[in-house]
Amino acid sequence: MEFTEEIVTDFESTVSEVIELYQHRIQWLLQDSRKVFGVIKGTKVGLLVDVSHLSYGPRLLDFQKNLLCLIDEQLCYKKQLYCLSFSTEISPLWESPKTINVHVLREVRQWIEELEPGRGCNLLKALRHVLPMKELNSLVLIVGSCPDQSFEILCDYTQQCTLGRKVQIHTVIYDCSNPASLTVLKNLAEAVRGCYHCYSSKGENFDSSDFHLLLQESQKAKDLLKSIKQTFQRRVGDLLGSERADVSTAFANTEPSSFFPKPPKHKGPLVIQTPGILGKTSADWLKTYGLKAKKLDLYQVLAPNAFSPVEDFVPILKKTVSSTLHEAMMMQFEWYDGTIKNIHVDLPVLYNYQKLLAKMVRIYEKRVDWLSVASRRIWGSVYERRVVILVDISVTNSTYISHIQHSLRLLLEEQMSDKDSFNIIAFGSDIVPWQQELLPSQPENLEKAWRWVLSLECKGSRNVLSALRRAVEVEFKDKDKHKSQGLYLLTTGIPDQETHTISAYVAEACRGFDLQLHVCLFSVTKGTDSSGIIPARYANPTETASAFKEIVQAANGRFHWFGEAGIFESDDISSIISEMEKAKNYSQKCAFLVESLKQRSVKQSVKPLTPEGHSNVLMRNEERKKQKVPSPKPTAVLKDVKDNHGAERNTPVRVVAWRPPSARAGIPPAQTVKEWPQTENKGKHKPRKQAELSVSVFYTEEGRNVGTIYQRYPKAMHIRKSVCSVTLPKEEEICSSKEWLTKYSIKKLKLELSRLMFDCTHQKKTVECLHKKVSAKYCSIFPSREINGVVKHLQFHPKELKSYTEQLGNVLQRYVQRVQWLLSGSRRLFGTILEANVCVLVDTSGSMGPYLPSVTKELTSLIWEQLRKNEVRFNLLRFADNTESWKEYLVEAADESCHDAVQWVSTCHAHGSSCILAALQKALSFQGVEALYLLTDGKPDTSCSLILKEIERLIKKQDIKIHTICFSCADRGAVEFLKKLASQTGGRFHCSSAESSFPLF
Repeated sequence: MEFTEEIVTDFESTVSEVIELYQHRIQWLLQDSRKVFGVIKGTKVGLLVDVSHLSYGPRLLDFQKNLLCLIDEQLCYKKQLYCLSFSTEISPLWESPKTINVHVLREVRQWIEELEPGRGCNLLKALRHVLPMKELNSLVLIVGSCPDQSFEILCDYTQQCTLGRKVQIHTVIYDCSNPASLTVLKNLAEAVRGCYHCYSSKGENFDSSDFHLLLQESQKAKDLLKSIKQTFQRRVGDLLGSERADVSTAFANTEPSSFFPKPPKHKGPLVIQTPGILGKTSADWLKTYGLKAKKLDLYQVLAPNAFSPVEDFVPILKKTVSSTLHEAMMMQFEWYDGTIKNIHVDLPVLYNYQKLLAKMVRIYEKRVDWLSVASRRIWGSVYERRVVILVDISVTNSTYISHIQHSLRLLLEEQMSDKDSFNIIAFGSDIVPWQQELLPSQPENLEKAWRWVLSLECKGSRNVLSALRRAVEVEFKDKDKHKSQGLYLLTTGIPDQETHTISAYVAEACRGFDLQLHVCLFSVTKGTDSSGIIPARYANPTETASAFKEIVQAANGRFHWFGEAGIFESDDISSIISEMEKAKNYSQKCAFLVESLKQRSVKQSVKPLTPEGHSNVLMRNEERKKQKVPSPKPTAVLKDVKDNHGAERNTPVRVVAWRPPSARAGIPPAQTVKEWPQTENKGKHKPRKQAELSVSVFYTEEGRNVGTIYQRYPKAMHIRKSVCSVTLPKEEEICSSKEWLTKYSIKKLKLELSRLMFDCTHQKKTVECLHKKVSAKYCSIFPSREINGVVKHLQFHPKELKSYTEQLGNVLQRYVQRVQWLLSGSRRLFGTILEANVCVLVDTSGSMGPYLPSVTKELTSLIWEQLRKNEVRFNLLRFADNTESWKEYLVEAADESCHDAVQWVSTCHAHGSSCILAALQKALSFQGVEALYLLTDGKPDTSCSLILKEIERLIKKQDIKIHTICFSCADRGAVEFLKKLASQTGGRFHCSSAESSFPLF
């Protein structure tokens, strides 16, 4: 591509103006309230101010002054405002957001002037108060100290509350030097796609997402300007300095690529790198880390709650009917096979699923970035053990020989040192191999190959077929005896031979063998070289790429198309992009399910509770009152009964059951009445039904004689059960959750809904004239629930229902309090120490290196918070290649011994492997030990089954429990081993997971 000097100058001028614009924007951001708080976005703003970091004096006055400046310069131009200060407790200014006016701004200024310092930074409580306010579209968090809650808790709650909403979160770290606070709030803003701003009155640690973004763009513009000057000014200067016309003409016709500077130390020796792990193709990598492999396919997640619609033919109705239960309880969703499923939408499951999808997308992005740098940008991932490289040195590549040589240098340095053997074949019209056979990938051979590459000269055309035949028939003549063999073809244009000819040959050569052909297309040439030589065949870049795709497909290989501007197409990257698109599609479908469920919930909440066909219940009642019940039609039987009424007055009678006429059914025919009711029973309660007769038959001892027992049992009376009032403990009990729930579970507290459901069963009776079963007329009014396979109606009175709801709310609040206690302090990592004589075993192998500082910190907390406080006799033991115990016996938890234990813990360092069996054997030998607490991050260095058998043998005569703690372990086998070890000894399994990482190669 050619550019005139005028075009280049104009472009440089435009880039310079953009850089100047960025500088002005940065200076504007560093003025007034924007320097302290950044730029506040949104029109309806919630302002949350942390007062835990304040103290009376100049610091408080400066903070109030800055807040007043923020109000006057930015917030006064918003539409609505909500203000809240927080420390341990929250203190809102108003109950709801206010529309901004003069009176509201006066109240806000007075509120700022009355701010007082507090203790603690309960950011979670402030968020729980503000995030439910749907009218706010922007939240400004001004925090000056480290929040009381961890980043994971804050992030999870914020993401859950903002799911499906457009809320801008703006975090401001105000004059705080605590690194933990900076990390938590910065990561929180990034996790919810918000903004962060860090301000220090001393000018230290200044940072801002807006500021950082402008600096990045400014640096890109400067790099672009520098590249333009290096590329085009050199060419223009040489042209102006030329005095001979023939040299000037040749210079003007030369391709721009020839003026690119050669890489530094182009002819220097290789700097060989050893890859840590053998690379994989993206297709193989996705077999381990794809959505389906990680069980994150949407249909895998929804399958347990997916049901097919049921349709069946009902003979009595003479038609096909379908189930309608899903209309009230489920959502309809199209399955991958095109069928429709009824889905029960579990919102917490979908929320967690979307978080996992976002995490996997970030991993895929890292994989794409890894594939786009260094030698992988040119060759892709070279993963075979035996490799032959085919290099195109046709005369049309003479302009780009330095690029081709540099590409080979990168490959030899970065990806060839771990291969079994290799060879390089250069081809133009003739075939020029480096060696006559494959040689081991040793450093000296790689260096010799590089020296040979530097001596290559471009000549001839592109005889690709001959080069392939040479590689297949000579280098890979014994291809049937080896596995993992690959051909890598680096070329810049269309082959001399026809595409179908080459495709047929490579398909025949690779069929049935572990041999693949991969093509790396370097697309820069225009079709003629610098001397004007026309190639044997010509095709534009798109046609060339299509031809090589066909060849690669026949050889079961990969296609990689790159140029000076970057990667145009890559099978490896396309596979990852396809997986990312799939994750995006799944996330959109989840959002659709959630939104559909919300819309249905809104419709059901506003739907009036009236029977069909009547919009007003009162009107319906009035109509019913006006309607008179007609008398039954006279019949001969009724007439006869009335005539003989006096004669048979004392005879007990049975009244004929009669129902008023309706629109659906007529009056049934009258039946014979044998008796007339006694007049003295009018207005009295009906007598109780006689007890049912029970007959039991049995054989006697004499022959086959049968005996019979007649018994009468009174009918069971159903007593209405009241809602029990529950008493819950205020203080936490040191016991396992299983033991705690034996006292305070829903069942134990007698608050199960099934226990409070009375004997009001939903029934359907057959109406003969309609030939079908129908429900009672008012069944739709009473809520129902299926209990033990039977649908029953709920008959709570409003007061009872309110009492039951309050009791459940209190129980739920107590459960949450218990969970928070279990997740606080050292219990988060080690769980609760239950026994009075324990030994704590800590893994200090090499894999624990990144986590050992935090583990030692938590272990110190354990010693003082649980062992010392509860007076537990204890000992400590660390293990790696060998075991080392703090003491040779259990020690009382006195102040002096705890100080000594903390000092011993601080000397732990990570090294070696994990000898878990030896550590357990030594810990079990301590006199009087009741329980072991084992903390590790992976499998032992010996057989897991051997350890389980040995431990089973050792604890046969001792009642010792082993509680296992799995720390940041992604190995499923190790997790299962620790679960089995705990289960076998009657202990508990505790998992404390850190952020898992996935290999990118």
